[in-house]
Amino acid sequence: MPFVVTGSCIKCRYTDCVEVCPVDCFYEGENMLVINPDECIDCGVCEPECPIEAIKSDEELAPDQMHWAQLNQRYSALWPNITQSKGPLPGAEAAADTPAEEKRAVFSEKPGSGD
Repeated sequence: MPFVVTGSCIKCRYTDCVEVCPVDCFYEGENMLVINPDECIDCGVCEPECPIEAIKSDEELAPDQMHWAQLNQRYSALWPNITQSKGPLPGAEAAADTPAEEKRAVFSEKPGSGD
């Protein structure tokens, strides 16, 4: 089962996870990362790298969190690939404590710059 970036990533976008991914399955949005579920090999090396625990196995998602899996699938097809760490977004520390569902209101569909 693939891993999923959840809404905790919004406004933080720590990129520590992308450098350890052996298959380069992360994609960058303006204020969040996503994982392409068709490329993810379920190795799990990215999960412990996320300082805010935004990465979860899709098997760990509660039914009311499944929309994050769908969001990862959709935007990984639209956003550029990212394989190198860029550091977090400005204000990431403050945003880290905001619940994921509150952050959803500020999710941006715009792509990031990728590598």
